[in-house]
Amino acid sequence: MSLKDRITDDMKAAMRAKDAPRLLAIRGLLAAVKQREVDERIVLDDAAVVAIVDKLVKQRKDSIEQFTAGGRQDLVDKEKAELQVLEGYLPARLGADAIAAEVAALVAETGASGAADMGRVMAAAKARFAGRAEMALVSAAVKAALAR
Repeated sequence: MSLKDRITDDMKAAMRAKDAPRLLAIRGLLAAVKQREVDERIVLDDAAVVAIVDKLVKQRKDSIEQFTAGGRQDLVDKEKAELQVLEGYLPARLGADAIAAEVAALVAETGASGAADMGRVMAAAKARFAGRAEMALVSAAVKAALAR
């Protein structure tokens, strides 16, 4: 079963259970998926859907930060609930040690030797770590690996 099918099934289950907050988050996710499919006239695979989920998770985290600064606890709670639903569709996140190990392998594979090669390594890392790690952590690991 593809990730998109799983999301659709979860939406149906949320409808039956009358779980409004979960349903709202899932509908927003499906709307973003369908919008991209229509815009690009393609059918998205699981990796592309994970990229969309990752983008929406990042948006929720930014919103939580802004609403917290603005003192809007009601909106913070709403965004946290949506964030929890969306994170359920992401693959397990890698730890710092696993990221460092994979980055070291990437640096060896690409033959990168200095800070000038950061773009080449990050391009390969973006494909390898899609949805599995925060890219800020990956970037820091690449900088550290290339500094050696």
